[in-house]
Amino acid sequence: MAAERKPRQVPWNKGKIVGQKASLKLGEIWAIRVRLQLRSNLRELALFNLAIDSKLRACDLLSLRVGDIAHENHMTSRAIVMQRKTRRPVQFEITEMSQDALQAWTRAAGLRSSDYVFPSRTGGSPHLSTRQYARIVHRWVRDIGLDSSCYGTHTMRRTKAALIYRRTRNLRAVQLLLGHSKLESAVRYLGIEVDDALEISEQTEA
Repeated sequence: MAAERKPRQVPWNKGKIVGQKASLKLGEIWAIRVRLQLRSNLRELALFNLAIDSKLRACDLLSLRVGDIAHENHMTSRAIVMQRKTRRPVQFEITEMSQDALQAWTRAAGLRSSDYVFPSRTGGSPHLSTRQYARIVHRWVRDIGLDSSCYGTHTMRRTKAALIYRRTRNLRAVQLLLGHSKLESAVRYLGIEVDDALEISEQTEA
């Protein structure tokens, strides 16, 4: 008797877009920011601004407590956190715009120094989960007419680093800001070689 054939396994990525998630362009950043401001959505405006500034992985961003970014009820201009993945410290700036948004959010929510900056509204987690955060990011990009399948939480981590690289071509700065131990990691993460190659190709007439 012939052996029964096992059902063919469907590849996990069938029908899905895989690879690096796109970063946001400057105009798209402001389009999202203005929408959140018009809606007076203090929580998401603070989340969006801090995600852009910090360039942190989702797990590190969502694990931040008020005391990590504030001193005596005032937001700091710089902060340092220990990355969960690499166990290496990384510093980031908090721009004045982000400080204002975070101050407004933490005051309105009545958050204390020991509280998570973005507490969960469900009982499953003490802070906003990465899944909840991903849904929020997808909604942000859909609201400004982008294909949400091309974007994700790593979009928020990559965006400012990509802008900095395009303006300065300073890979070492990008490496430090992303908290990568090797320069090659920053290159791969941003897809810099591909972007540069395409830019050269576009400027070359055949």
